[in-house]
Amino acid sequence: MLRFLFKRLLLLVPILFGVVTVTFLLMYVIPGDPVLTLVGERYDDETLERMRSELGLDKPLPVQYLNYLGRLARFDLGESFVTKRPVSDAITERFPRTLALAFSAMLLALVGGVAIGLLAGWGRFRWLGRATMVFSLIGVSIPVFWLGLLLIYLFAIKLSILPPSGYGGGSIKYLILPAVTLSFASMATVARITRSGVVEAVGEDYVRTARAKGLGEMFVLGKHVLRNALVPVITIVGADFGSYLSGSVLTESIFGWPGLGRFIVQGILKRDFPVIQGSILFMAIVFVLVNLLVDVSYGIIDPRIRVKEKSG
Repeated sequence: MLRFLFKRLLLLVPILFGVVTVTFLLMYVIPGDPVLTLVGERYDDETLERMRSELGLDKPLPVQYLNYLGRLARFDLGESFVTKRPVSDAITERFPRTLALAFSAMLLALVGGVAIGLLAGWGRFRWLGRATMVFSLIGVSIPVFWLGLLLIYLFAIKLSILPPSGYGGGSIKYLILPAVTLSFASMATVARITRSGVVEAVGEDYVRTARAKGLGEMFVLGKHVLRNALVPVITIVGADFGSYLSGSVLTESIFGWPGLGRFIVQGILKRDFPVIQGSILFMAIVFVLVNLLVDVSYGIIDPRIRVKEKSG
């Protein structure tokens, strides 16, 4: 296991170097000038040159790139062009909010999806199996922005039981709608994958043996069936959790959630290079580490994976 972790951590170096390089180059490919965004409509050439010099944008591109790598080597993500505030401070402030949203969405997707898939695959409710397939199809087809607006219209405007947007000082009622919106597609996928795994596991010999021994149905489902059906589910949830942390841009924008995704959108609109580069690099690190934890969890859930690793 330690050897596996060491290899995966070594792979972080070329991955993150690629992210840093691609992100840096994209800043100079996309249209727009950050200096023009800062000065507004009224400006003169002297002001433009002075601001470019202050921001370090007057230097040749290779020099800017080397300076950027030098800052990263010192764990310095730079300062925002707009607020003059260190990007690391802004990330530290906003990431816990994105983490709370992502964790809530993951919990909803995992608990709801596994429960629906388990009941659908159990065989006692055949209609639930068909309903699960329909739910999965709808869940992966609905765009996030449309679902978010629909939930706002239904629960905030029509029923007036939940706030339409905002953070509310971290109140849970402000978290419900964005968490449901973010988790809906994953919940549908988890339900479908769990149902397939349960249907396959229910027909295995070890399940029939457990039932023949007189073990309770709930014990058989929880101890034998569900445990073996969870391995592909963990893959889905782990990948989706990483995408929640790095791709909740639409959800945070729709609901006015002051997290890291919305922070990136604001940086893009203002051509704030340090904000974009620093936030994307941070998200890439988090995404890779989450996927590493998912790989490690395989051996905890399914001992057969540990056996294969030792024999390999």
